[in-house]
Amino acid sequence: METETTEKKNTLNHIDYKDITKLVEQTNPHARILSRKRTGFKASTQRSLAKAIKRARFMALLPYVSH
Repeated sequence: METETTEKKNTLNHIDYKDITKLVEQTNPHARILSRKRTGFKASTQRSLAKAIKRARFMALLPYVSH
């Protein structure tokens, strides 16, 4: 009998720090990264997302703080 794995609700095929529209969707209005509970990503995908957002912030593509 095969067991089915539960799929998370959101999936991103490739997370790139230059794709600002996808990254902005994963931040709240104050420019903070959303938690795994809210994004629904696996742990490895969430780490990739956080790294991409941090790179985009460093390159001044995303704000660190939004007022």
